[in-house]
Amino acid sequence: MATPNPQADDEQGLDLAALWRPIRKYWITSIMIAALVTMAAAFYTTRQTKLYEASATVQFDPNPPRPLGGKVESVVELGSGAVWDTREYYETQYEIIESRKVSLVVVQQRGLNRDPAFLLNLPPHAAVPKNFEPWEEGDAADVLRSRLRVEPVKSSRIATVHLIDADPERAASVLKSLVDTYRELNLQNVVESTEEAATWLQSENDKLTKELDTSEKALHEYKVENNILSVEYDDKSNMLREEIGQLNQTLTTIRTRREEVAARYNELAKVPSDNPSQLPASELLSSSLLQSLRGNYISALKERDALISGGKGKNHPDVLSADSKVTLTRDALLDEVKNIQGSLKGDLAVINRQEGGVSGLFDKAKKEALELNLLEIEYNKLRRQKENTEKLYSLLLERSKESDLTRRLRINNISIVDYPSVPGGPVRPNVPANVAAGLMLGVILGIAAAFGRNLLDRTVKTPEDVEQVINATFLGLIPEIDNALDVTPPGAPVRRKRRRAKLAGEGRELIVHEHPMSGTAEAARSVRTNLLFTTPDKPYRTLLVTSSGPSEGKTTVACCVAVAMAQAGRRVVLIDCDLRRPRIHRIFRERKADLGPGLTSALLDDSINECAVATEVPNLWVIPAGPIPPNPSELLHSERFKAFLNKQKAQFDLVILDSPPLVAVTDATILSTIVDGTLLVVRAFKTTKDLARHANRILADVGAHMAGVVLNAVNLNRDEYKYSYLYYRRGNYYTSKPEDGQRPSIASAESETRDDARP
Repeated sequence: MATPNPQADDEQGLDLAALWRPIRKYWITSIMIAALVTMAAAFYTTRQTKLYEASATVQFDPNPPRPLGGKVESVVELGSGAVWDTREYYETQYEIIESRKVSLVVVQQRGLNRDPAFLLNLPPHAAVPKNFEPWEEGDAADVLRSRLRVEPVKSSRIATVHLIDADPERAASVLKSLVDTYRELNLQNVVESTEEAATWLQSENDKLTKELDTSEKALHEYKVENNILSVEYDDKSNMLREEIGQLNQTLTTIRTRREEVAARYNELAKVPSDNPSQLPASELLSSSLLQSLRGNYISALKERDALISGGKGKNHPDVLSADSKVTLTRDALLDEVKNIQGSLKGDLAVINRQEGGVSGLFDKAKKEALELNLLEIEYNKLRRQKENTEKLYSLLLERSKESDLTRRLRINNISIVDYPSVPGGPVRPNVPANVAAGLMLGVILGIAAAFGRNLLDRTVKTPEDVEQVINATFLGLIPEIDNALDVTPPGAPVRRKRRRAKLAGEGRELIVHEHPMSGTAEAARSVRTNLLFTTPDKPYRTLLVTSSGPSEGKTTVACCVAVAMAQAGRRVVLIDCDLRRPRIHRIFRERKADLGPGLTSALLDDSINECAVATEVPNLWVIPAGPIPPNPSELLHSERFKAFLNKQKAQFDLVILDSPPLVAVTDATILSTIVDGTLLVVRAFKTTKDLARHANRILADVGAHMAGVVLNAVNLNRDEYKYSYLYYRRGNYYTSKPEDGQRPSIASAESETRDDARP
């Protein structure tokens, strides 16, 4: 039988089908969970208290009017002030509306902490608890804040304030009180801040008045103490500066004069006594007497020199007279020079005394100037202190007057656009939305439950599980026989339909023989065809049929395959190698009373050479298990069994061995190593994937040749097979009524099966 090819399907469609399969399988669970959750949501919604929402609209003015003009600055800035603070201002106001302070004032004004209907959020005319005790005001304020919500209106200076309560009239009333309280608190905050600032300014103004008086008195006392008149201080300073300048100039003149006199004196001191004619030109120019005496001296010298040059000797009376004249004129000239020097010396003494006196006056003036500078520093310090105090006093006096004006102006930048009205209908619970949400949640939980049940189900169900999970070749499936026994063709007598009940006992393993037109028989022939096509050049001579665990239908599958092979014209022998719980002798109604001779007898007693028993199925012989031995594993592992098996291979075309489960005992593991192929039986919806993988691993570990896997006891009515394998259900291809009123022969059925199985 051809198996579904997952790769042939579209990947997206395959994924969708895989997702849809658990939901389709457990749809009842999903629907029940969805219905329960929806009903619970509806019940919970109808049981909830109806809540009403009152709304009020508040406008914020970030730039309030200024009646006093922009030059008069208010103490407390209303609005946002700078443009870049507008957004922060709005956010701050939203928080203030929802603040504990505003709510606490409302609670105090309305006595909400003593109102059980408000605190417990009771609807109108609801019964009030008799043992109610007033709450703390802070707790009542928290209750009010929990029901309050501020929603700003986008691109505007307006915000909507919402209050939810079970009583619509109470919601509107409390919200009105809250927005009024917020507006009054905003104005009160400005007034209180302005009054505090004005009070502080007045107190500081009084302090500065005293400080100004003190500074003025200190300045006056300082002037009196230092004999400084306010009108003469600068003049005196200027006079001192002028006097110092004049003294400095006089001192410079005297010193210059002294240097001049000293220079003349020094020059006259250099005049040689032997030749006093070499006098400084300045002295000659300044003294006519000195010029006359020098001229007389030079004339006397010329007369003497003329006499000497005329040939008169030094002792000549004329020469001596001339020498005498030269001496007289020279002495007179030298005396005059000395007189001048003495005069200059006296002048130097006078000049030095003048310099000393002027220098003393200069030093005194400098000292007075320095003392005056020190006085000026202290004076300026006192004067600056007085001036600063005057400026600060003037500023505070001006701000005090302005604050007096601003606190008289009750300007508020918060206005109530719309006061709350009584809500017309409840906002919660929203019955349609809650029921829809419950339905959606129920659907999600139902789908999750379906997937959860699907994940918890670890059994092998479909051929895809065989190929993907067990990783083995899928040979075919055998439908559940109890659900496939209705093989009566349409129109057949009612008495033939009663045969279905008879096959529910031990004879159901022979359904392939007794009901060759049934879906089970078709499935068995499909398994046979796949086995033949698996190795067409070298067909199996020995085939082991086993399962991973007990009660998975390995004996049933072995009988169905054996009958199908016999119907194909092959000589088949079915050996019952389950030496622990044999059943072949019961199925073929051989030796029911006891186990009698069989496989164990043939292996233990060499005298028994022929133990195969012909059955009612043509070309099919069976070898029962015989007496149960104490050591089945050692017996099957012996050389005698191998020789026995070779002998059967020589006599029959196919030897089928029915063995115990793989995981339970080691008999099947031993047999799998000496046969041509092993057929693993997996019971659908019962054998777990882990157990099937473990059995496959056991066969792989011992090197057994895996012929394939048969999925047994498949319930085709399950969701996994709802849209596939229709051929094996009732109303299949062979259920049409034969022309002669009899069921088709086995040969004709086999011929049609071969045609259908041929690729």
